[in-house]
Amino acid sequence: MDQLLARGYYRGMGGDCVEEAGLRTLVTRPREDAESLIAALATRSVEALVEPLMEVHYQSPEALDLDGVQAILCTSANGVRALARASGQRRVPVLAVGNATAARARAAGFGSVESAGGDVGDLARLAAARLRPGDGPLLHVAGNVVAGDLVGLLRAQGFTVERRVLYEARAAAELSPAAVDSLRSGAIALALFFSPRTAAIFARLADVAGVTECCARVTALSISEAADAALAGLPWRERRIAERPNQPALLDALDQVLGRWLEIYQE
Repeated sequence: MDQLLARGYYRGMGGDCVEEAGLRTLVTRPREDAESLIAALATRSVEALVEPLMEVHYQSPEALDLDGVQAILCTSANGVRALARASGQRRVPVLAVGNATAARARAAGFGSVESAGGDVGDLARLAAARLRPGDGPLLHVAGNVVAGDLVGLLRAQGFTVERRVLYEARAAAELSPAAVDSLRSGAIALALFFSPRTAAIFARLADVAGVTECCARVTALSISEAADAALAGLPWRERRIAERPNQPALLDALDQVLGRWLEIYQE
C-alpha cells in the first residue's frame, strides 16, 4: 500500500470536502478494544483514527453469586470487564461470542474459555453443543442494549438462562473535532464498523456535524449485514460486509478493497 500513498492514489470527490491524499481509517470502537486492529492496519500502511462512539459505564452490583452456574455467556469484551469487576470467581467456564471476547476473558484470569468465533447465533450453537440443560443455569452477562436474542435461543432448547445487565453503553454526543476535520479534509479513506448500534450512531452524528456528503469518498466496511444496513442512508463511495462477524474477516474485506485499489493504480 506504500505505492498508493507515495503516488497519492487516493483522491476525494470535490465539493465542500477538500482533497487530501492518504490511507487513513476511521475505527469506531474504544481504543482499549482496538489495539490489535491498529497494529494490523499499521502492517498495511494504513493509519487508524480511533473514534469511540459509545462510552461504557460499569454498574456496581452486589457481589455476583456464581454458585451453581454451569457457564457464563459473554457477548462482548465489555461484558467480560464488567464480570471481572463484579466477581472474583474465575472457575466457572466462559463461552465467548468471538475471539476478542475470549482473549479478554483469558486475560482476566478465567481458566476455561471457548470462543464461538462469530455472532449470537454461533454462541447459542456452541452452548447447546457443549452444555446440557440439566447441569445447571447459564448466566448471560450483558449491557443495557443487546443484539440478538441469545436468551430466547437457549431457552427454546430447554436451558435456564439469566441475563444480568452489568454495564451501560452510552452513545457519544458528537463526533470528535479530529473526526470531523478529517472527514471534511478528505483524509479518511475507509471506515470500520463493528456493530449495528455504532453504525447507527455514526450516521446520526455525521448528519449533526454536517459531514454526511464527505462520506461519498469513504469506503465503509461493516462486520455484519445489520451494521451495514444502518449505514444505508449515507452516500458512501462503497460499502463492504465481512463474510464472518469477526475482526479477521473484516480485515479480509479490507484487504480485498486495498488489493483492488492497487490493481487500478497499476493499470
